[in-house]
Amino acid sequence: MNIYMDIIVTIVISMLVSYLLVFPVIKLANKWKMMDHPEERKIHKVVTPRMGGLAIFGGAVAGMLYLRPDMPYIWPICIGAFIIVLTGLLDDRYQIRPLFKLAGQVLAAGLLIVSGLKIDIVSIPFIGMVSLSEPISIVFTFLWIIGITNAINLIDGLDGLATGVSTISLISIAVMALAIEPQIAIVYLCVVLIGSNLGFLFHNFYPAKIYMGDTGSLFLGYSTAVISMVGLFKNVTLFSFVIPIIVLAIPVFDTLFSILRRMINGQKIMMPDNKHIHYQILNAGFSHRTTVLILYGFSALFGFLAILFSLTSFGISLIITVIILFLLHVFAEMTGVVYKGKRPVIDMISRNDKRRAKEEEKQRYNG
Repeated sequence: MNIYMDIIVTIVISMLVSYLLVFPVIKLANKWKMMDHPEERKIHKVVTPRMGGLAIFGGAVAGMLYLRPDMPYIWPICIGAFIIVLTGLLDDRYQIRPLFKLAGQVLAAGLLIVSGLKIDIVSIPFIGMVSLSEPISIVFTFLWIIGITNAINLIDGLDGLATGVSTISLISIAVMALAIEPQIAIVYLCVVLIGSNLGFLFHNFYPAKIYMGDTGSLFLGYSTAVISMVGLFKNVTLFSFVIPIIVLAIPVFDTLFSILRRMINGQKIMMPDNKHIHYQILNAGFSHRTTVLILYGFSALFGFLAILFSLTSFGISLIITVIILFLLHVFAEMTGVVYKGKRPVIDMISRNDKRRAKEEEKQRYNG
């Protein structure tokens, strides 16, 4: 059976298993009282089951059992994924302290590093291949895995957002893994997650019947971090250091801008707020569903730019870099990092809409 038939069959298997597993997971969530309750910072208005990440994990396992990809470090990767899922389950059930949640992520990342899976060589634009010393390699790998794991967790604020954004990123990675330097094992890892995400998205898109919870967001973050690390950082192209960051631009820069915003405002870095990109677009007057679709579009755009970046000539790559920097500047303004002496662009849009609405109401009253 050729690779494309394998991909199609795997997507169908993962998608069906994930879709069907949601029904028993909802029953378990209700039985174990693993429910997401509305609160001031959250958008939803009704109590909704969480821990839907179990269905995503189950779909991915089914796909892996069918494919059985032959690649180095597959067992450490799978054991690390199990640790991450268990950590997410404990948090969904008991709301464990952030330090304990971080400990689970450190344990999973440490297992990979001990097995020998590290980011030890990177290609940096205008510099070339750089070999990292052992301590720097270990620190860099820890930061990448834990950073991306939490970045996906942070954008899980709207129905279907984290599921869709991670799926688009995985599709981009799979395309590059096929087009640049064929890495079939990486494609297979992407495919099992894409299928399981799509199956879950039937239940998770607005209005969601179930949330993935930390069980799902941590698992997707960990998996995406590992796949991008193995599939993109290890590539020998000039821009291999930049490409995974572009692919994951939405979660990566939303997290970085959140940290910068809190530092600028003198807040604790770990303090939650409602200034993330999805909240800002909602505040501009867009509907829940439209906001998610807008961010899907941005994610797809960054993924497309990353693919072009990796395949085109140096000159065109520079043009793409300018486009990406412009998009990131707009992104920074939208999330409240760059004010330029005034409110963020998205806030100005929102205020203008409110002012226009008041003027129309006043005109109707006077009429």
